[in-house]
Amino acid sequence: MTMKTPTTYDEYVDLVHQAVYEVDEMRASIEYDPEDMERWTGLLDHLDDVLRQMYAEMVEDNYRFPTNLDLPFMPVIKRFGADFPLKQLLLVINQTHKNGLSHN
Repeated sequence: MTMKTPTTYDEYVDLVHQAVYEVDEMRASIEYDPEDMERWTGLLDHLDDVLRQMYAEMVEDNYRFPTNLDLPFMPVIKRFGADFPLKQLLLVINQTHKNGLSHN
């Protein structure tokens, strides 16, 4: 299933907020199933930092896009994220970061 690119700034902020929440949920699930999830711990730490900083910039109206640059977590997602549960969400956030809002 392909996610829709946000068409408004509020939708984009909501998407980033959703990603912050999902990272928190994944981190919590590691406590219950550490064998399956511990491989993602380092990536989750990095994602958490990047997404929370992005969200803070958005809320403070300091966020700027499009940048034509990938977000800092994309090299790791592209290399190791084939099985990563949040991959599609992160790809849409990165695409919007690079290209701006959808005009569909």
